[in-house]
Amino acid sequence: MPGVYSLPELVQAIALHPDHWRPLVFTNGCFDLIHPGHVRYLRAAKELGRSLVVGLNSDQSVRAIKPQTPGRPARPIVPEMQRAEVLAALKPVDGVVIFAETTACQLIQTLQPDIYVKGGDYNLETLPEVPDVWDYGGDVKLITIEISSSTTAIIQSILQSVWE
Repeated sequence: MPGVYSLPELVQAIALHPDHWRPLVFTNGCFDLIHPGHVRYLRAAKELGRSLVVGLNSDQSVRAIKPQTPGRPARPIVPEMQRAEVLAALKPVDGVVIFAETTACQLIQTLQPDIYVKGGDYNLETLPEVPDVWDYGGDVKLITIEISSSTTAIIQSILQSVWE
């Protein structure tokens, strides 16, 4: 699938064509139901460098991060390969790599992006990836959330409309 890489494939692509990839911007997340907040966030992230790579939580890691709760469907809603395909098709995204861990620390240690990006709803003190980025001299940027929407809120809205 174009734009979706295994970690070894992505490492090789970056090594072979660093001018195409660097400065590399990296972000990560579940991206379960793509919404305008995601699109604006990814566009803003891409503007910080030459390429944007998205670390996509695997189905297994999404289930660990977002355990099922009563009255809500199990997550993810969309399977990982379909989420990866949608992300890879977005204009700002140059590459997608799926990872099984609950944090992107291993990906960051391997890829060493020039800039690690998360949404402004996070803070540097609680992001587990930040020390890894700083260890090799990378930069961390928090992007202001333009549209306050979330996959959880979308799911809740759908469920509420079904139950009414």
